Amino acid sequence: MAVQMGQAEGATDGVEQARVAVIIPSYNVRDFILDVISRIGPDVSAIYMVDDCCPEKSGQYVTETCMDPRVHVLQHTINQGVGGAVLTGYQAALADNMDIMIKIDGDGQMDPALIPRFIAPILAGYADYTKGNRFFNPEDVASMPKVRLLGNAGLSFLTKFSSGYWSIFDPTNGYTAIHKDVATLLPFDKISRRYFFETDMLFRLNTVRAIVKDIPMRAHYGDEVSGLNIKKVFFEFFSKNIKNFFKRIFYNYYLRDMSISSFELPAGLFLILYGSFYGGLHWFYSFQRGIYASAGTVMLAALPIILGIQFLLAFLSYDIQSEPGRNGARSLRCLTQFPRSGTLP
Repeated sequence: MAVQMGQAEGATDGVEQARVAVIIPSYNVRDFILDVISRIGPDVSAIYMVDDCCPEKSGQYVTETCMDPRVHVLQHTINQGVGGAVLTGYQAALADNMDIMIKIDGDGQMDPALIPRFIAPILAGYADYTKGNRFFNPEDVASMPKVRLLGNAGLSFLTKFSSGYWSIFDPTNGYTAIHKDVATLLPFDKISRRYFFETDMLFRLNTVRAIVKDIPMRAHYGDEVSGLNIKKVFFEFFSKNIKNFFKRIFYNYYLRDMSISSFELPAGLFLILYGSFYGGLHWFYSFQRGIYASAGTVMLAALPIILGIQFLLAFLSYDIQSEPGRNGARSLRCLTQFPRSGTLP
């Protein structure tokens, strides 16, 4: 069954049928997978279950026991991680001309009943990619394991810098939906295949100026064991986020376009480094000689630091305001679908 997608005002009349696909990576979730599939509603046209070289042979298990005709089992002969499994599902869904692709985990933590909530902003043209946010309601945060809570908060802060999506949170949340027109713009061969997948996706989406929206959701913690150990991956995530930050800054502020912020960032960094070096050097001389530095020397050190901080704050403010969709812009799909209309749909 397809979901009806109303056309934007000023576009063609009638109703477009959006075909929705669900992608479920499967690795050591055999005890939960059939229940997850059974709770996926009739608005979904296809279900791609990706057996990521599962030691429990979950692909074979689903093939033999699941009677849902929408289910397609895809098999990996080598484990590629959650990102590799999702990308395999994306490719299969795109080959079958699916319009919206939703990824949920096979461990039962993500409620399939929320699927309409995730696809609604995409159908309405206000998002290209939606993702879950388990931190939206304070009451829900109390039920989250404390280590996971602190780890996600730290990773969310890093991801804001690296991805440029300052309004999103909970970057490792794997409940996501994407429109096919945006997915085809992404370099599948360059996206991280393992636990950094969701975070790297945000960086890649920013490079094509896709609009990302958070969807409030509640996670269900039961007997399942999360494969993401925050303590083990934090330093890996930290280094990759820093790398993506510099790549994003280069792409957006120097390669594709230049603005006043292209000068504020290096000027701010230079002034802070200069002031710190000058002040530190004269402090060392004063300490060695046992005399106080003059007021002029102090000002020559402090003023560049103050100005540098102001430049960096101005750059940060501009970067936050430049987030795709921040000022009510329509989705990337809308902009590319009507290139000659002269007005936004």
